[in-house]
Amino acid sequence: MAIVAGVDFGTQSVRVSLFDSVRGRLGSAVAEYPVIRKREDPDHATQRHADHMRALTEATRAALAAAGVDGGKVEAIALDTTGSTVIPLGAGLEPLDDYYLWCDHRAKEEAAEITEKGRETGLEALQWCGGVYSSEWGFSKLLHWLRHNPEKRDWLATAMEHCDYVAAVLCGIKDARQARRSVCASGHKWMWNAELGGLPPQEFLTEVDPLLEGVREKLEAECAVSSVLMGGLCEEWAAKLGLRAGVPIPVGAFDAHWDAIGAGIKEGDIVNVVGTSTCIMAIARQTGLIPGVCGVVKGSVHPGCYGIEAGLSAVGDIFEAIARRAGTSIQQLSAGIDAHSAGSTGLLRLTWDNGDRTVLVNANLGGATLGWTLGTTAQDELFAAIEGTAFHTRIILERMAGYDVRVDRVINGGGVPQRNETLNRVYANVFNKPVLVPQQEVTSLGSAIFAFLAAGTFRTVEEAQAAMCPSFRVVHPDRREAAVYEELFALYQALYFGMGQPGSGAVELGGILPKLREVRAAAASGAGPGLEVN
Repeated sequence: MAIVAGVDFGTQSVRVSLFDSVRGRLGSAVAEYPVIRKREDPDHATQRHADHMRALTEATRAALAAAGVDGGKVEAIALDTTGSTVIPLGAGLEPLDDYYLWCDHRAKEEAAEITEKGRETGLEALQWCGGVYSSEWGFSKLLHWLRHNPEKRDWLATAMEHCDYVAAVLCGIKDARQARRSVCASGHKWMWNAELGGLPPQEFLTEVDPLLEGVREKLEAECAVSSVLMGGLCEEWAAKLGLRAGVPIPVGAFDAHWDAIGAGIKEGDIVNVVGTSTCIMAIARQTGLIPGVCGVVKGSVHPGCYGIEAGLSAVGDIFEAIARRAGTSIQQLSAGIDAHSAGSTGLLRLTWDNGDRTVLVNANLGGATLGWTLGTTAQDELFAAIEGTAFHTRIILERMAGYDVRVDRVINGGGVPQRNETLNRVYANVFNKPVLVPQQEVTSLGSAIFAFLAAGTFRTVEEAQAAMCPSFRVVHPDRREAAVYEELFALYQALYFGMGQPGSGAVELGGILPKLREVRAAAASGAGPGLEVN
C-alpha cells in the first residue's frame, strides 16, 4: 500500500488529489488562479507563475487535510499542466514574463510563417505535427515574445513548458541543462523528434526569423517519457507543500495525455477529454503521419506507444460564453435541455469560436450558426453548440480512422461528461456508436498513476490502470436520432471544409437553410429522416 499526490493544472484552477494504491482517491482540493485577458485583444491569455505556485501550495495542504493524510507519508508527486503553455526564463530559471497560456492565439502570424518556411524547405518534423504549425504551440509563442519584448531578449536563457518548469522548480533545479523536457510537450508542440535529431535545425529557425538565432542551443535538454524522474522534491518546496523532501517527481506531461491514462486508454480507444476545450487522444504501437493532427509522438501518452493528439480549441468555453451572453449560468440554461432532440432547434453551429485546432489548424476562424429564427432561444443555441462539437469531433475521428488509427471504443473523459448527460447522448448519436463514460471523475488520476510508477508501487502503466481506473457506464446511440445526425453531418462536413479551408472550391449552400427547417419540422412531428443531401 502506498499514498501519492496527483496534481492537475487546468486552465483556471489546480486540483491536487491524494490516492491510496488500494483504497483509491482519499481526498482532493482545488485552488483557483486568474486568466489574464484583454478586452481589446481577444487572442491574449496569460497567467502568472506566482499564481500557479500559490494555488499549488493551497491545494496541496487542503488536499492533505481533506484526506486526513500526514504529508510525510506521501511517497511521490506527479504534475500535469495545460499545454502549450510557455514561459520565457532568464538566469537561474527565473521568469522573464507571464506564461503564454495554451489558448493565447496572438502568435497567429508567427505560426503561419513557421508553416510556410517548413513547407518551403521540406522540414520533415512539420509533417509529424500534422503539417501545419499552430499559434497555440511553442516556437510560435517564443517568436512572438521575442518580437514584442526587445528590451528583454538579451536576458533569455531558455523557454519551458509549464509541465516541465513546475517539476523543475519543485526539484530545486536552476540550470536549464539539468531540467529534463517531456517528450509529450517537446514532441507535440516544439517539433522535437528523436529520429530526426531532436529539435528542428538552427538553420531552419534562423530562416524563419533571425531573432531565433541561437535558440535551439538554449532549448536543448534531455527529452524523456514520464516513467523517468525529473528529480526529488527540494527542501524549500517540501516545507511549503507540507510534504517530505526527496520524494520522487517524474517528468511531467499535458493534462489531456495523463487524463487519457486515467480514463483507462488502451490501443483502439479514443479518449475525448472534454473540458474548456477538448483534447482527443489515441495510442498505437505503430502508426504513421496523420495530416492535421497535433502530433504523432512516441512516448507522449503511454511510454511504450505512439501518442496521437487532436482536439477542439473550445468546448466548455463556448457553452460558458453562450450562457454569459444570455445573462445566466450553464446550469440554469441547461435546465430541461434533455428535451431537445436531433435537429429540433433548426440550427447548425460551427464551433470555431476560438479557432480550429484540428484538422484545419486555423486560428483565424470564428464561430458561425445557421438557421436562426425569431423564436430561437439561447438554450437552442447551447444544444446546437453541443451538436456542433460532436460533429467536429466526428470529423477528427474520421480523419484518424482514415489513416489506420483503430477506433474500437470512444471514451468521454474530462470534467464536462461527468456533469452533462445531454452531451454524452448527443455524442453517441452523432458517432452512431456507444460512448463510454468513467463511473468516477478521472482528473488527476493519470498524474497519480505516474506518481505510483515513480514510487515503485506498480511496474507498468497497465498494472496501475487495472488497479486504479474506474469502470465505465455505456451510453448507447438511438437509431432514429443517429439517422437524423447522418443527414446533418453531411451538411456540417460541407460547411466545415468549404468555409474553413482557404482556397476551397465552390460549395452549394442554397439548400442548407431550407433543409435545416425541414429537419426541425420532422423532429417536431416525430417523423424520421429521409431528406436528400446534395
